[in-house]
Amino acid sequence: MLNKLIESLKNAPIIMKGDYPYFIHPLTDGVPELDPDIVREAVSGIIRIADLDVDKIVTIEAMGIPVATALSLAVNIPIVVVRKRSYGFPNEIVVDQQTGYSKGKLYINGIDKGDEVIVVDDVISTGGTALATLKALERAGAVVKDFVTVIEKGDGAEKLRKMGYKIKSLVKIEVSKDGVKIIDHLR
Repeated sequence: MLNKLIESLKNAPIIMKGDYPYFIHPLTDGVPELDPDIVREAVSGIIRIADLDVDKIVTIEAMGIPVATALSLAVNIPIVVVRKRSYGFPNEIVVDQQTGYSKGKLYINGIDKGDEVIVVDDVISTGGTALATLKALERAGAVVKDFVTVIEKGDGAEKLRKMGYKIKSLVKIEVSKDGVKIIDHLR
């Protein structure tokens, strides 16, 4: 079911950012090019495991957008994109986020109190961006019914699960300077 995605992960190049092994993949980085079959596999997997009885799909800029857009088209649910810049709308929610390699602010518009949402993202590594987004959605009064990431890497998703969040992933990987190892995946 996830054959192309898994094969592409196994072949992903690794670059080191200091001591941090960073894998380069079309779904997480947009380079070199994103194969539509990989997006289709991801969306099919999400549809199989996610609670899609929601009002909105929330995704995080930038690389969550291709998967969320394809999912939106498949299930006819609108998307809210957590953006890297402010638009200054009256109910804009500011999200302070920190990952293993960056920190900054994100902004959410288009969430109303009581909205039932699913968060869809390309990858969870440290869980910093995911946690900040989840907390911001809670502050806004949204009900997060599910959170699905295509790729789970590192211990961030497990930390979030221990905090009580439902985090689902399609593929769990380990990354080292030697490459990507598939630990588990949706069958």
